[in-house]
Amino acid sequence: MKKNDFIKEVLANLPEDLKLSQKSLNELLDITFETLTDVVVKEEKFAYPGFGTFSLKKRAARDGINPKNKEKIKIKASKSIGFKPSTKLKEKLN
Repeated sequence: MKKNDFIKEVLANLPEDLKLSQKSLNELLDITFETLTDVVVKEEKFAYPGFGTFSLKKRAARDGINPKNKEKIKIKASKSIGFKPSTKLKEKLN
């Protein structure tokens, strides 16, 4: 599902007294995800009850091997984001 499809789905499920324009919802979602990103980077963890937990994953620098020529290489330390679904979300999936 693409962002535009998601926005249309959310708009279709909003109660009548809470109707927003597509533009307003788009801006709200952009702000929400920017804030989520900032929180995870700064706090290293964000939990949303009933949905799951986003967390910052840190990988240490390590030695690796280039698969093309089998030479040893140094892989720099990096960061990524992880997601662990809540029990409630897992139950919905199964």
